[in-house]
Parts: sequence; C-alpha cells; structure tokens
Amino acid sequence: MKKKMLLLMLGLSVMLVFAGCGSKDDDEEPTEAVTVEAAAQAPAMVMQEVQPEASPVEDAPVQEESDVPPDGMVANPLTGEWIDASLEDQRPIAVMIDDEKKALPHFGVSEADVIYEIMNSTQNDGVTRFMALFKDYNSVKQIGSIRSTRPTNLQTAPEWNAVLCHDGGPFWNDSFYKNPFVDRFSGTFSRVDNGKAREFTEYALQGDVDKNFKNTGFSKTYNDYYRGDHYNFATRANPNTLDQYSSAQTVNKVSLPFHHNNPWLEYNPEEGVYYYFQYGDKEIDAGNGNKQVCFKNLLLQGARLEKLDDHGYMILHTNDGDYKDGDTREGWYLTNGKAIKVSWTKMDDTYPTRYYDENGDEIKLNVGKTYVAIMPSSDFGDIKFE
Repeated sequence: MKKKMLLLMLGLSVMLVFAGCGSKDDDEEPTEAVTVEAAAQAPAMVMQEVQPEASPVEDAPVQEESDVPPDGMVANPLTGEWIDASLEDQRPIAVMIDDEKKALPHFGVSEADVIYEIMNSTQNDGVTRFMALFKDYNSVKQIGSIRSTRPTNLQTAPEWNAVLCHDGGPFWNDSFYKNPFVDRFSGTFSRVDNGKAREFTEYALQGDVDKNFKNTGFSKTYNDYYRGDHYNFATRANPNTLDQYSSAQTVNKVSLPFHHNNPWLEYNPEEGVYYYFQYGDKEIDAGNGNKQVCFKNLLLQGARLEKLDDHGYMILHTNDGDYKDGDTREGWYLTNGKAIKVSWTKMDDTYPTRYYDENGDEIKLNVGKTYVAIMPSSDFGDIKFE
C-alpha cells in the first residue's frame, strides 16, 4: 500500500512540473521570437521577458567596460570607439551632404562618426548643410546626396586631415583650394536614379572613394598636416557625467536656431544619446534600415559671420586669427542629458578646435558619435533648452 501511494505522489509531482513549463501552444511568445527592432522599441518589456522572476544564484558582479582595446583593435580618433587596427592611420573623408528637404532621405548619416551642421547661406532662411566625417568609409554602402562646399567647410575639414568630398562651389572657395593641406574630390562620384532632379542624385557608393584616391594620388593615410588626435575622450570606466559642474543644466530637448529646417534633439535616457529631428520629423538613414540619427555628444558653437556678397555667400570664421578683442567664441557641450557652457579656440585651419570649460580646462567628450552645430554668434542666444 505504501509503495502504491509513493508511486501516485511521484506521478502527480511530474504532472505539476510539466504543467509549469507550458507548451509551444501557449499564448505567450517565446523569448527567442523577440526581434532586435522590438528590443530597441521596448527595452523594459524585453528585460522582463528574458529575465527569470527569481534566481537561486547570486547575481554576477557588473563588469565595467574596459579601456584596453581588444586584440587587433584601436580607438577611433573621431569617436573613441574600437575599430580595426588596419584603419588606425587611414585619413577620414568629410562629405558635403545636401540638407534641403527635397534631398531627403539621407543615406549613410547614421554611420558617420562626426556630423557638422553649418549654415550654408544668409538667404533661404539660413539653409544648412551637413559635413559628415567617416573614418571607415568603405563599410558604408551609400553616402549622400553630395552637394557643393563653402569656405567654412574648407577651413574646418583640414583640422581632421580629412579629404573633402563635394561637387563644386562658388569662386569664394578658390583661395582655400590653393592651400596645400586641402585635399578634395569634386564631382567624381556615382549618380543614382532616385527620380529627383540631377543635383540630388550624386552619392558616394562603395569603391568610389578608393577610385578617387587612385586617380588623384592623394595619400590615404595621415600626411604631414595631421596634428594628432582631435577630441579628448573620457575613459569608458569613468565617463563624463558633467555632475562635477555646479552650473550644469538638465537638458532633455535642445532646439537650434536654424530657421530653414528648425532642427531639435531629444535625449533618450535609456540609451544615453540625443536623437536628431528636422522638418518636423525624425532624421532617418535610408541606407541603414531607416535608423534615426543620434549622438552621444553635442557641441554647439557660435562663430563670427562674414557676408561675402548679396547672393547669400558667407563664411563662419572658425580660426582665432579672424577674431578681434571683444569677439565672443561661445559654445555649449551636451552629454548624458546635461549641458555646460564652454568656450572654443582654433589656432589655424589644420589645428583641431579645442573646447574649454568654465575653469579653463579642456573638456572630455564621452566615447561615441558627435554632432557639431556652427551658427552665427548673433543667433547663439536663441538656442532653447527644455
């Protein structure tokens, strides 16, 4: 009798165990079915599904991200992120990208290491243009559309020892073209039939940049005009939270005084980045699964505007030599949902722009992509924080 009772109890236990495991016919989706896209949209929900309600084992200690590069990797001087060691000495390219609404959607912008947005004309509500820097340009399938350049870009790209990729420009560029440190590819990229007017159809496709290097004989690696690392990055183990500044402001949204496209950036605290919007909508990358463009660091820079003629041509001066006593070189640095006031300086075209905090110390950027907005000093006070 005891033996029968024991067998009966054992059978009931087994049935309960199997009932608790569920089956593939249950209403709840298995965790393996959660896609990367769904995880990005609802991280909290995914964490709840994948993690057990309780664990009999102690939680593993949180491991800090290492600042020692993995084997065969080095730090990208544009972002501080790890890249293949074979790219260490490869010069970046700086691509002029049309930011007119007709030119959208953009291609390759979410994969850029640094993006400058610079006012391009005093007309047309101060229309802007992107200058996107890529270190590992061969990994990007399509970049553009590519348009003409302006003096401000020809004064800024050399501080990265970057080769400027554009399609022409006004005669005001001619004196800058003569500088020995200016290397550029102009109008030598692929045409893509996208149903738009011809000026919106030029793109850098894979292989285009290498062809240009071969045809021009320009050095693909850093040359004598390279001044060394550009940004001063904080370590991964000790990121710059800006908590050390009593004057730091919390900023969840920043609206910029570019009146043609009215851009703004919103902070995502879960991901620790600022997402970019313009023309009332998300700025997406059609060449990268419509991924929205985002940045870890924002640098907002006021510069002296000089009108060159009555047709909208202009330059925003980014060199110390173009400033007089009393001229302001103000800026803001935003990261991790906070902002501090900074000042900036740049010795000449080939020297990196340096940004300093209220104590006169060079700021440390966090590892990741950076957005730089260069605007007239007269508009700098119209930046809005929320």
